[in-house]
Amino acid sequence: MLVVGFPTGAFQANCYLVAAGEGEPCVIVDPGQDAVEPITEALRKYRLSPVAALLTHGHFDHVFSVTPICDGNDIAAWIHPDDREMLSDPMKGISQQGLSFFGGRLEMREPAEVRELADGAELDLAGLSLTVDHTPGHTRGSVVFHSALEEGGRVMFAGDTLFAGSIGRTDLPGGDMRTMTETLRTRILPLPDETVVLPGHGNSTTIGRERATNPFLLELDPDATGPARGM
Repeated sequence: MLVVGFPTGAFQANCYLVAAGEGEPCVIVDPGQDAVEPITEALRKYRLSPVAALLTHGHFDHVFSVTPICDGNDIAAWIHPDDREMLSDPMKGISQQGLSFFGGRLEMREPAEVRELADGAELDLAGLSLTVDHTPGHTRGSVVFHSALEEGGRVMFAGDTLFAGSIGRTDLPGGDMRTMTETLRTRILPLPDETVVLPGHGNSTTIGRERATNPFLLELDPDATGPARGM
């Protein structure tokens, strides 16, 4: 598997191009702010042909360039239905402080083709097999994408669900700490330790490393069946 990743925009959200190898079709994960030029350069450098844009959630720093990327390459954007409204109304995912920063306006529109992601779906795109897990908490429609690696193990494109040493904030519209705790307990902690985590911000990590060191995971029991705890 070829993964080309780079941070984009003022919030340094990670964008990833994923393919079976150079010269192959690819998917683009989270084409964020100011991402058109680096995506175009990476497509040229690695001779990749985009077939889809996959969105881990609807926050503008992860989706800002999705319309020019999709419409410019005649490809669809894939997003969970609970976050779809943010493609055309990004202000619904921004804090009051953020609204002030943007002067109360941030205009976007949906790409010409949008397809909705479902929990547990298996996507066969660009010669890759990707599993969708709905992971609400950061937003109502957050998802992660899993794929097996030929050399063994798995890789997870985690968006803002899990970072190296932290998790996505839950104080923005659509976020909820209790829901995030349940997501971490039931969707993240059960994953194999060797799973490579490619997050929406910052450096890569592994589930094993986060299980042992991430303060948001340390007190969670993946085998617990009771109600989610707040933090």
